[in-house]
Amino acid sequence: MKRIIVLLSVIASLFLPLTYGENNAGLAAAQAKFTSKRGTLYRIRHHSNTVWLFGTIHVGRADFFPLPSEAMQALAQADQLVLELDVRDENSFQAALQKYGMYADDDTIDRHLSPDTLKALHTELNRAGIPLEQIARLKPWVVANLLVAQQLERAGYDRRYSIEAFLLTQAANKPLQELESAEYQMSLFDGMRAAEQEQYLREQLAGLSSGDALRQSRALIDAWADANDAALERALRDSLAGDSLSSGFMQHVLLEQRNPQMTAKIATLLAEGEKSFVAVGLLHLLGKNGLPALLQQRGYEVVKVY
Repeated sequence: MKRIIVLLSVIASLFLPLTYGENNAGLAAAQAKFTSKRGTLYRIRHHSNTVWLFGTIHVGRADFFPLPSEAMQALAQADQLVLELDVRDENSFQAALQKYGMYADDDTIDRHLSPDTLKALHTELNRAGIPLEQIARLKPWVVANLLVAQQLERAGYDRRYSIEAFLLTQAANKPLQELESAEYQMSLFDGMRAAEQEQYLREQLAGLSSGDALRQSRALIDAWADANDAALERALRDSLAGDSLSSGFMQHVLLEQRNPQMTAKIATLLAEGEKSFVAVGLLHLLGKNGLPALLQQRGYEVVKVY
């Protein structure tokens, strides 16, 4: 189960890694290299108070580092680092997983899936090298996200090279705040009804089988790595395209529901006067309902650094 918990934690677009390489030689070697722009960075000001807002991805490669000088300078100037959640608090993560992501007692996932969905799940589990018994007590939404994370790892995107992991090593002496919690994030997924959870799993299994899931993830990661605004907007549109349950859930719950709440918390940071470096999943920064747009609507000075 420990292996499953760690793998679950690298879900693209939502959860953050529980562990990271504190003495990773690849990161240390990469520090000496010049890098082009990565991701996107905003400076938010209210009177004399400043927040830097940086878009992250939750997996990566060693050659993604160091981050651009603008981001590194902003992090150095900040009084505190702010992430979506405190990834060091493993006890809270496991408690939330137990509460929202696992069946009670001896109940198992195979009792909640149709024969067709169970057959497709067996196929993908075999491809990933995960016995059904190892994930039997996990709910369908957990298994779906786990398998997406596994595919990303097999494609060479490692949780040790997540942007959050790098920021934590660089800001080890700074206070860390969280915008959300593991319990809140998992409760959003568990808000799906049982039939919706099966549909979510079925859609993710189809995307894994066809290669569409990996293609969309790679498009977003590549756009982040090149700081390509047009490609980032295309990646957002692709993520929300169609009438699937997954795309609707991402748009209405993972983005539209969370972004205003994140905006309010960033506004609180600005009012408190501390200089903060806020790093959140890249998709939260994009589009007309992204954090920069919502902060600008509140009357704050919003400048795109790159």
